[in-house]
Amino acid sequence: MLNSINMKRPTITMILLLSLSTMVMAGGGWPQPRKGGYFKLGQNAILASTFYGPTGDLVDITTIGLYTTSLYGEYGFTDRITGIAYFPFYVKSTLNEIKFRQSGVTIPGDEFSSMGDAEIGVKYGIVRNKPFVVSATLMLGLPIGSTAGGDSKILQTGDGEFNQMIRMDVSHSFHPKSLFASAYAAFNNRTNNFSDEVRFGLELGGTFKKFIPIFKINMVQSLENGGTAVVQNGVFSNNTEYFSPALELNYQVTDQIGISASGAFAFSGQNILAAPNWGLGVYLKL
Repeated sequence: MLNSINMKRPTITMILLLSLSTMVMAGGGWPQPRKGGYFKLGQNAILASTFYGPTGDLVDITTIGLYTTSLYGEYGFTDRITGIAYFPFYVKSTLNEIKFRQSGVTIPGDEFSSMGDAEIGVKYGIVRNKPFVVSATLMLGLPIGSTAGGDSKILQTGDGEFNQMIRMDVSHSFHPKSLFASAYAAFNNRTNNFSDEVRFGLELGGTFKKFIPIFKINMVQSLENGGTAVVQNGVFSNNTEYFSPALELNYQVTDQIGISASGAFAFSGQNILAAPNWGLGVYLKL
């Protein structure tokens, strides 16, 4: 087994942008209109050989990969109430083989795939049809991923804890230039001796005919009120922190169908990979 001090075999945590615990809501502070929706099939990939340790220092690790195929959806039940669901139906975690040149000893690699932790939630539009809109969101994290996979039983596709996150979004659109800005703050209550978290984010974007670029900043801060920051031989760790800018580029192929590409980067962190999270997706708007 590994811990945060004596890493005989590297472990990882990940940034779940455009997915999982750091989900980016498609509508910001705007709920979906009644019977309207946004649905996305996404593919994310992380390949890392460095890691932000418990003190924020960079640590060299055996190259690992995490590949997530997911479905994300928002649907407007009313003009104020939007249902939200995220389902990573295929998650593959890999660990490269290690071969020592002097001794010739080889530590075999490993890989494991299964479903990942899902999320369901509801967004309520508090202020609508105003220059500034405000919404509140409740998200529930469902621990349906595996916490012990592969031949080594150290690879994970979930963290094994049920979490509840409350999030507030404030958004504003700037007419007639079709620019928009959003900000959010969230509190994430985590079970199973995981520390609670506070989260903050900003989003700036614009619509230029069919091209929609969006710049995002996400930050997670652990409250350090759970167990010690022991990094087990898996994918998810306690007391994870990061500051991550991201760029998402969207293109409207038709009025309803679009494609997206994204890159998210951890400029600083704690117990998290020091590697980009790349994403591709296709989406449908009702």
